Amino acid sequence: MFYPVLFLLLLSVVGFYLNKNKSVYLSKNQKLASLPAYYGYLAFLYIFVPAIIIWLGLLIGKSFILQNYLILTLGDSLSVMNSDEINLFMSKVKNLSLGISFGNETDLEKFAAEKIISFDKIFSLLTYLVLTLSSILAFLIARKKVIPNFKSQRTVEKIVNRFIQICSLIAILITLGIFLSLVFETLNFFSYVNPLHFLFGLNWSPNKAFVIDSAETIDKDILRDAFGIIPLLGGTLLIAFLAMIVAIPLGLMSAIYLAEYAPKKIRDFSKPVIEILAGIPTVVYGFFAALVVAPKIVMLGKSMGFEVSSESALAAGLVMGVMIIPFVSSLSDDVINAVPQSLRDGSYALGATKSETIIKVILPSALPGIIGSFLLAISRAIGETMIVVMAASLQANLTINPLEPATTITTQIVTALTGDTEFDNPKTLVAFALGLTLFFITLFLNYFALKIVKKYREIYD
Repeated sequence: MFYPVLFLLLLSVVGFYLNKNKSVYLSKNQKLASLPAYYGYLAFLYIFVPAIIIWLGLLIGKSFILQNYLILTLGDSLSVMNSDEINLFMSKVKNLSLGISFGNETDLEKFAAEKIISFDKIFSLLTYLVLTLSSILAFLIARKKVIPNFKSQRTVEKIVNRFIQICSLIAILITLGIFLSLVFETLNFFSYVNPLHFLFGLNWSPNKAFVIDSAETIDKDILRDAFGIIPLLGGTLLIAFLAMIVAIPLGLMSAIYLAEYAPKKIRDFSKPVIEILAGIPTVVYGFFAALVVAPKIVMLGKSMGFEVSSESALAAGLVMGVMIIPFVSSLSDDVINAVPQSLRDGSYALGATKSETIIKVILPSALPGIIGSFLLAISRAIGETMIVVMAASLQANLTINPLEPATTITTQIVTALTGDTEFDNPKTLVAFALGLTLFFITLFLNYFALKIVKKYREIYD
């Protein structure tokens, strides 16, 4: 699948060097409007960009062309099938053409698989032919641009700038699409459940909901007591708070030590080791929390006379805090190191000690970046699912006691979308309402962080 991309890259690189060599040759006799390399970049972009668009178009249209080709080839045999049977037939023969056989294929299916194999070969050859012709045409156009008065640098920068704009637009459209999908499905959910009951309800029992058929009526009283988000929101904030108690002090203090106190050898060794924590899969942390941390907390609690659940918010919060230490430590360390050395030297010249310099000069100047690391860590804690599932249970419990079970919003989103995912009942649609709630929580956190940064930002010349 990616061989055409490599083929295009090869053609583009060849075009780059041919155009660059021609511009170098011309520059020996007369002055060019741009550096020779920009004429090479122009050829590269002229060849690669249109060709990759053509290739993507062919790739997208291949399935449509193949299906119509088989329908024309096997028209009489497929005429007796309905649309569902045709789709099943197409799926089966495609698998057979890839060598996936279950041993019960008919002669018609084997014949269709052979047609697909021959079609793939012809289509592949035609694809390479089209890409080659388009590349040659684009190269000839770029070749004519190698003249003294043509400003290739400006053209290359316009193309790159347009590409960056398109990428930004795609990112915005993706964000908008996600938001609108959440909004529309949430409105559908609110046609079953009153928004006030959802936002301020104290009970979370989605199993009370049922699949609604056209002949059934909706029992509003049952749904009113089934989808109260307050227990989920309380569990989310409780576990995130416990994680922050661990991550923020340890992460910030380790960042200050590595940036200001640690010798270079210790820093070069310690920082990668700390960052390894971010690369450990969350399921491993979940096992660690469920099999090691939770039993130790139960034993310690019993020895002190406390009643501790085998699945507690404390176990999930502590392990989650360890997991997100690198988010605070690494980002804070980079921000502290970015503070100009002249600020430190000026503070020392005025007689301040190292600790006073850190507290009164370095940390205030690095505050925006440090708050950004805190915000990233909080968002990571709020969005964590696996550790909560394995260590804190799926039980929605409205409590501030970390020794009791708790669950989070993200965990219930996963639960709602597990198994039968027909979006015709409130039990499944509630996942979108929960996702939209998390969206606004994250938006509030960003706004709150920006207000703090704006209030305490200090500008240094």
